Amino acid sequence: MIPVLLYPGFDPVMLRFGPFAIRWYALAYILGLVVGWRLLRRLVGQAPRVASREQVDDFLSWATLGVVLGGMLGVVIATLWFARRAGIDLLGFADRLAVCAPIGLGFGRIANFINGELWGRAAPEWLPWAMIFPQAGPEPRHPSQIYQALLEGLVLFLVLFLLSRRPAIRARFGLLSGVFLAGYAIARLFGELFREPDAFLGFLAGGLTMGQLLSLPMLLAGGFLIFHACRRRRVDLA
Repeated sequence: MIPVLLYPGFDPVMLRFGPFAIRWYALAYILGLVVGWRLLRRLVGQAPRVASREQVDDFLSWATLGVVLGGMLGVVIATLWFARRAGIDLLGFADRLAVCAPIGLGFGRIANFINGELWGRAAPEWLPWAMIFPQAGPEPRHPSQIYQALLEGLVLFLVLFLLSRRPAIRARFGLLSGVFLAGYAIARLFGELFREPDAFLGFLAGGLTMGQLLSLPMLLAGGFLIFHACRRRRVDLA
């Protein structure tokens, strides 16, 4: 017998109050924003100081609007607009925000798993945690959502958080942002090896998935930011 797990079949709705419902996706967004906000309030006060805690409180509204309107791209636009409006250093603020971003990414991937979507490719017979997703047919598959939650969420967060504890790294504006972009791209490139491509897209040129293809320019952008941050003069820590 092949050791196979059956997908638990979670209800995508966490709570119902009459005609109103709270979905797991909504909870993931809320947790990501709240936990990230609390951490960001702490990070911006570390030397070199890039913003006040009150400004972070204001930014929460902008970040929430960005998530609602367009996810990650919406948050990027909201960050650009907020930094310009508040007159704060964009790269310095983005570095602190980059440390918090994997929290939301991790919660989002967990929500994908709870919803039973974005499942993995067919798994080998020896894999003890191979899982059958009923909507994907009877074939055991990789629980790729969990892989991506660990890589894009937990691992990436730990790397960025540990780096952010070093004043010399915090003083090189753009470095943590570059590590985030490059790290997320690498995690996505690897995670997509186990995820089933979208049915309406399939595999693209060279056997790449759309997720991998979109990760390549992100990897280049991250590498450029890291290179630029290492070459520019460090910001005064005082």
